Amino acid sequence: MGTHLITGAGSGIGAAVARRLSERGEDLWLLARDAVRAKELAAEFPGARTIVGDLGNPEKLARAFGHQPLPDRLDSLQHIAGVVELGAVGDLPPKAWQRQLAVNLVAPAEITRLMLPMVRIAKGHVVFVNSGAGLNAHAQWGGYAASKHGLKALADSLRAEEHGNGVRVTSVYPGRTATPMQGTVHQQEGKDYDPSRWIDPESVATTILAAIDLPRDAEINDVTVRPGR
Repeated sequence: MGTHLITGAGSGIGAAVARRLSERGEDLWLLARDAVRAKELAAEFPGARTIVGDLGNPEKLARAFGHQPLPDRLDSLQHIAGVVELGAVGDLPPKAWQRQLAVNLVAPAEITRLMLPMVRIAKGHVVFVNSGAGLNAHAQWGGYAASKHGLKALADSLRAEEHGNGVRVTSVYPGRTATPMQGTVHQQEGKDYDPSRWIDPESVATTILAAIDLPRDAEINDVTVRPGR
């Protein structure tokens, strides 16, 4: 039985991964943005433990974690939470850039820094759920894509730094996935949202589990998941 810390377990891909690991009897630690959300996650995933920390304020995470119980070891640290705000470079205000960079890039970097000793103990796995926007940037996606391109760089650097410690690092690049975030994207795009057109979160969860379950003689560095319909 492994121990796993997951961000974004409240919905979408994160919830799918948490359910699958819970069904396997794994030890779950779930990040919640506040005490109310922590109670909701604890009710949704009986037996899971929660850690409260606001990804929108990464500079406060160390202090928040310092006042809470933390796992002794981590077989996987899974960065799945994220935010998106579309807009042209000529229109997107600094706060939109800062929020996306904070949640999508700086917070994962800080949580990784804080949890890396526990990951090293287990010779564990760090998973970054990135995006197709982390590989290609399109019009209106500048802020989000910048945060996700940065996340790719973070993962690549971490992999090079921690390979000798037995830590595996995987970046997953899903295409459009039927999550609440996708509904937000369609709303921002002014389009009707039909979840059946896009990847089921369970399919991305299957990809993540395949990566962390891979025998120790190999590792999946990068994997792109595209809609099959």
